Amino acid sequence: MYESNHLAKHLRTASLKQNDAVFIHNHENDQLISFENFFQNAEKIASALISAGIKPGDRVAMQVEKSSSVVELYFGTILAGACFLPLNTAYVPEEIDYFLRDSQPAIFVCDTLKIQGLTKIAKSNKVCHLWTLSADGTGTLVDARNAESPGFNGVKRDHDDLAAILYTSGTTGRSKGAMLTHMNLQSNAETLFKSWHFTNKDILIHALPLYHTHGLFVATNVSLLAGSSMLLMKNFNTDAICKRMPQSSVMMGVPTFYVRLLEHPDLNNAAKNMRLFISGSAPLLSQTHDLWKEVTGQAILERYGMTETNMNTSNPYYGERRAGTVGISLPGIELIVTDPSTGRILKDGRTGMIEIRGPNVFKGYWGMPKKTAEELRDNRFFITGDLGKISKDGYITLVSRSKDLIISAGYNIYPKEIEQLVNLIDGVLESAVIGVPHPDLGEAVVAAIVLESGFSLNEDIIMDSLHNRIANFKLPKKLMFVKKLPRNSMGKIQKNILRESYGGTFSNSLD
Repeated sequence: MYESNHLAKHLRTASLKQNDAVFIHNHENDQLISFENFFQNAEKIASALISAGIKPGDRVAMQVEKSSSVVELYFGTILAGACFLPLNTAYVPEEIDYFLRDSQPAIFVCDTLKIQGLTKIAKSNKVCHLWTLSADGTGTLVDARNAESPGFNGVKRDHDDLAAILYTSGTTGRSKGAMLTHMNLQSNAETLFKSWHFTNKDILIHALPLYHTHGLFVATNVSLLAGSSMLLMKNFNTDAICKRMPQSSVMMGVPTFYVRLLEHPDLNNAAKNMRLFISGSAPLLSQTHDLWKEVTGQAILERYGMTETNMNTSNPYYGERRAGTVGISLPGIELIVTDPSTGRILKDGRTGMIEIRGPNVFKGYWGMPKKTAEELRDNRFFITGDLGKISKDGYITLVSRSKDLIISAGYNIYPKEIEQLVNLIDGVLESAVIGVPHPDLGEAVVAAIVLESGFSLNEDIIMDSLHNRIANFKLPKKLMFVKKLPRNSMGKIQKNILRESYGGTFSNSLD
């Protein structure tokens, strides 16, 4: 089935002989969706996209709340030969305007509640069709789907054709669209499915967002390849997850999930039936790893991935899951550490730039050939921007990021974007934004601000100016008003000094 569509064919194979089995179990209403029903709905969405004029390679952008219909839209887009482009639900209209202008999608699916604020933006960016999808599963997308019949066999797409574009933070503050091919997604899902020993008996607790690599491509694609079930939860809730654990077997999460679950009194009993807990998207603290093992008797499996590469490494399923490391390179993926200045390979556990090569590595950045050439070598090694080291027995430790990226609760945040907005506020002379350790979020955004002489701005004024300009997850958790920013002899702000000064800001807080 779907023989001419590379990714769709691979993702459908495992469930062909179990059409009546449950693929998605919606937590909120206990609705059960079989594999057959799921694929029929996806086929109807693909037909609706074709009826709307979608051509191979066209972008289908989406900013909607999590639901089973989102997974159907993803697969339907792949079947239609188009390129899926999910956007964070926290993005405000000003940010959406940039993404639509940059990607030029043929169709944009938005939340029914947001259509009034997004219609003008969609029209100004020449989006041909603006469809809606509500959290309750209604909207014009569903209407278009229901007007079609199942049986769509898939537009021909080869392994090197684009399947998705995911936007990631850029070194200048401008988001970059990472172009992911059918092979990128299929090969990585196959590797993870085997490495993490998924079977059609597994039930995955899915509390991650569907606009992110972890929740969309890792969780969904691996489940499809295994023919296993997903318990789809609209958001993370410790009570709900502990209640569902006895009927489940696997959970994928970010470190914040595990920190908060450790506070739940029923965790020990709830986790007894679970076979695997996976963590990623942000560094997992060693103390969280150790405490989880003490409480549940199980070691969290930490892995390392990126928007541009999907998953690169994983602690082993069998063997030592070493706290403070992201495990070893996944099969078929090469990871090297190089001198950031010369590109020369470093050995003997020395720290350097992590570079990745394999079928998981993206095709390049959308509309940015120069940036692609800077970060993707001619030999196809991708320069990640992460600094790390490899032990003698192959375990990888991430040391820091050479790029000034902040990862908070799994979200990528680039300081320059926030600094530019803060500096526009009347009375602000300059600012510097950093990430500091946070026991719940992994890293929290902190802004150091220098005021112009004669101004006496306070935190409320600054935060009011930032609201509705950027997504809430990018807002600083703390503002520090300082007389001057530390600089080196060349005048460059020394953010390392700021991190040292404010690194303990949240050491005794979960705020």
